[in-house]
Amino acid sequence: MASKGDPVSQIFSFQDPKYSPDPIFELPAPCLTPTPAPIVIDNGSFQTRAGWAAPAADFDSPRLLFRSVAARSRGASRSETQIGNDIPNLEPLRWLLKSQFDRNVVVNFEIQELIFDYVFTHLGITSEGSVAHPVVLTEAPCNPLHCRQMMSELLFECYRVPYVSYGVDSLYSFYHNNVQRNLQPPHTGIILSSGYHCSHILPVINGRLDAANCKRVNVAGSQAASYLQRLLQLKYPGHLAAITLSRAEELLHEHSYTAVDYHEELEKWRSPEFYEQEVHRMQLPFSGKVPGGCVSVEERQERRAQQLRRLQEINARRREEKLLQDQERLDRLMAVQELLEDGLLDQFHKSLVELNMDSAEELQSYINKLQQAVEQGRQKLLHSDGAEGKMEGDGVPLMDADFPEDTLPEKPANVVQPVFNLAEYHQLFVGTERLRCPEVLFQPSLTGEDQMGLMETLQYVLARYTPEQQEALVSNVFLTGGNMQYPGMKQRVERELLAMRPFQSHFKVTLASRPALDSWYGARTWALEHPLAGGGATADGWISKQDYEEKGGDYLSEHWASNVFIPMKITKPAPARPTEPSVPSLTSSVASTAVTTVTPALTPSFSSHPDALTASL
Repeated sequence: MASKGDPVSQIFSFQDPKYSPDPIFELPAPCLTPTPAPIVIDNGSFQTRAGWAAPAADFDSPRLLFRSVAARSRGASRSETQIGNDIPNLEPLRWLLKSQFDRNVVVNFEIQELIFDYVFTHLGITSEGSVAHPVVLTEAPCNPLHCRQMMSELLFECYRVPYVSYGVDSLYSFYHNNVQRNLQPPHTGIILSSGYHCSHILPVINGRLDAANCKRVNVAGSQAASYLQRLLQLKYPGHLAAITLSRAEELLHEHSYTAVDYHEELEKWRSPEFYEQEVHRMQLPFSGKVPGGCVSVEERQERRAQQLRRLQEINARRREEKLLQDQERLDRLMAVQELLEDGLLDQFHKSLVELNMDSAEELQSYINKLQQAVEQGRQKLLHSDGAEGKMEGDGVPLMDADFPEDTLPEKPANVVQPVFNLAEYHQLFVGTERLRCPEVLFQPSLTGEDQMGLMETLQYVLARYTPEQQEALVSNVFLTGGNMQYPGMKQRVERELLAMRPFQSHFKVTLASRPALDSWYGARTWALEHPLAGGGATADGWISKQDYEEKGGDYLSEHWASNVFIPMKITKPAPARPTEPSVPSLTSSVASTAVTTVTPALTPSFSSHPDALTASL
């Protein structure tokens, strides 16, 4: 218990971590024999995690953890691109940062290829032109077919991987935690996933994702971090440069929490005692030397002399440049005048037109002015060169008339300076911002987003099911994703569900054991439970190179943690040829038949475009 004389509030320092490059591992022998071990890549929009799916204890955690971002120096088109942990600091303005994601969907496959190069190289794969290991890769819920087609083309054509398996990161985490809780499959429940760019509501019925009722909320960790940065920059306009996005993310991850009752928690912060106990003082780095605090008269004179010398050098250099320009102009005009004296009238008039002059009198006037300017410039240079040699007795050069000496009186040494606490000036008092920023997940209107919050979207999704199905879904409400790690998140969801569900109904909310990493662990568990069969046969959930060539790049081999595969094959009608009257009618009938056939396949629009997932009534 702190005494009354001690400060109650806590003072923290920013960690400002500097990332160190990842080591290049050697390819482990157990990953080659008897068959090549699968590579598990959790392709997250905030962080990429990669490792091996091998039964040995040495491979039960991801080998690589790095930010999903590529950096290139601005203005250098051929500069080397740095990936992930090779970037020591993301804040300098010289970096041009790019990600392979647009929201939660991979669209920039040039960056994705650089990410794969980084992963395969650091895992120790040195084979030229191919990767002989199967790849387990996570993707977004209801991933558009075009994005999966481009990803399969990259893996099969560029890296020549033998097998690929796609799965939803949230489903991998869901089933991994259900296995740890000893729940018997098939599992039924509803997943609340919140990552860096988006949040999702994913209902799972009898072990399969109900893709038709999935919903997306375009608010997650990046919006909360930007909101926190804006709040602090408005609160402390004197520290705009110090309040960076990386520090806002650190505040969000280490010092924020979710209020169980938002309005009741805000009322608590009105109390001065509560504020002093709960506010977090974040100490910004600063220099302890106060500028102009204890400077002697000699130091001031020396600084003034240095500034004067710099100004004299700058002025002398400018006078020389101006004199050279005037001399070159004068020489050119004199050459034109010599043409007139030599009687070359045609060349003289042509030169006058080039100089934008009308007559010889105007030319002579310009020559006279330039001669005066050149003479004055030479005199100034001679005067400045002579003045540099004249020094006062204390070594200070004589002041020019353009730079009058400072006549302000010196402050006496015995004047008492006011006490200024420089350390407190460089502190950020983070109070209600600790709960206001995570609240955007439940109230997106705080940041100006016109859409439903996470729990309102959950209620909208539950309303699509029968009461019996709703009871089965809410009996296993699962929270996963890096943005679900705030303290109090589980209690807040339970309170919202209690207000949402009927009286005396039952529900159970579970938080993932490792919300940010369980996706990778679930994908590794799936790869170990579904080994590839020998003899060229493809196991369930794996896509072979032959499947890719025969069924197309958007093909998906379904399993319990994957998306639902809905092929979108649109038949183009044959163009009509105006030959006989009967042919157009036949063509039109064929076209109408094709349209009738295709229309049912177009119904599940959620698989063709990610914006169809956005939660809206």
